[in-house]
Amino acid sequence: MDDTFGGDNFNSTAGPSAEATSEKKAEGVCPVFIKQILQAGEGNFEMFGMAFAMVTTVAIVRNIETSSTKITYTLEDHSGRIDAHYWLEDGDTIKSPDVMVNNYARVFASIRQHSGTKTLMVFKLVTVNDINELTNHMLEVLNARYKTEEFSKKGYNDNTNEFNGGALNNANAFGSEANNGLDSKHSAVLDVIRNYTDADGISRNELEKRFRHVNKNEITSMLDFMINEGHIYTTIDADHFQAV
Repeated sequence: MDDTFGGDNFNSTAGPSAEATSEKKAEGVCPVFIKQILQAGEGNFEMFGMAFAMVTTVAIVRNIETSSTKITYTLEDHSGRIDAHYWLEDGDTIKSPDVMVNNYARVFASIRQHSGTKTLMVFKLVTVNDINELTNHMLEVLNARYKTEEFSKKGYNDNTNEFNGGALNNANAFGSEANNGLDSKHSAVLDVIRNYTDADGISRNELEKRFRHVNKNEITSMLDFMINEGHIYTTIDADHFQAV
């Protein structure tokens, strides 16, 4: 497999000691390739000393196995394969993700390890309908890797405003340059989304409460625009958002 995006040194854990990082609060969602997950240590996913509660990846669904309690998806990208488990509520398959074998999907999940084998516990899994999302994901992974390395080299810690608990979804982690091309209203909404630290992202209702002076239809229009332009993306559903 191509090592351009999945090399052995891509997911470096340079930075604080394992004992120190284990005490950090894990939050935020980190875009990754499957090889990074397979090479990660136990517990929350870490990169250059920054801990994340969840990861997201885009991969091809190679196999689907359904039982009374869970659905197991075999996911594959250019760097490796991994199983992802989606647990069912009382065997209710109607609420299961609507994805098909040999189609691309985006998954949001936490990492688990059992008997030395890494798996994913799926929080959300959706079909990728636009192949551009695959390219966008690769850029997100690269950006996350270099930004975490930058913070590690500068020696930021959890007590600084720039490095907030290891979350990549705050304003300083990705830089204010993402505001380019946005007017003042868009920029204000984007800043609120960036600085919201919940791993699920900020809800549409919360944004409407914070911008009561803005028409709800206008907020929806701004959100749709920023999604299409690659500034934000939806997380657990179509009404929760995080900044790229």
